[in-house]
Amino acid sequence: MSKTIESKREKLEKLFQEHGYTDFKWIEPKTIVVSQWVRMKCMFGCNEYGKNSCCPPNVPPVPECERFFHEYSTAAIFHFAKKVEKPEDRHAWTRKVNVKLLDLERAVFLSGYERVFLLFMDSCSLCSECAETRDKCKNPQMARPGAESMAMDVYSTVRQYGFPIEVRTDYTQEMNRYAFLMIE
Repeated sequence: MSKTIESKREKLEKLFQEHGYTDFKWIEPKTIVVSQWVRMKCMFGCNEYGKNSCCPPNVPPVPECERFFHEYSTAAIFHFAKKVEKPEDRHAWTRKVNVKLLDLERAVFLSGYERVFLLFMDSCSLCSECAETRDKCKNPQMARPGAESMAMDVYSTVRQYGFPIEVRTDYTQEMNRYAFLMIE
């Protein structure tokens, strides 16, 4: 790694830590696994399909998602682990984390990375009731898609970097969730 890249990463890591993020890894966006099966799971298995302004079909087609990731030279994966009492508790927790991550995205932007873009660790749940389409979104400047909405195979992608992730069989098990910060 060149001294310039290393110096930039050190500055960004300091910024990450100032915002309370220590469980992250640098990745090369070209290693992000984009798969059609992820979109199919959104379409046929997710209650938010067509009901969330940052989920399919309100996001680009799979080939455009892949092209988006390839436009970046670096990214960071942020790991969050949590147990919840009830399935619906996940949304309040992820909303809180995602809002805090937006603060980090803004700080990275203000430090000179105009193309920085956050992918939430879950579907956008900033509003208690989603407007369902991008043109009616109440928070268009803050709304972001989750990695899965962009057809990312999060399981395959994070495993490449040694992060834990397994299918949970019940909500008493700890969740391993991941947010991605694309940086250029």
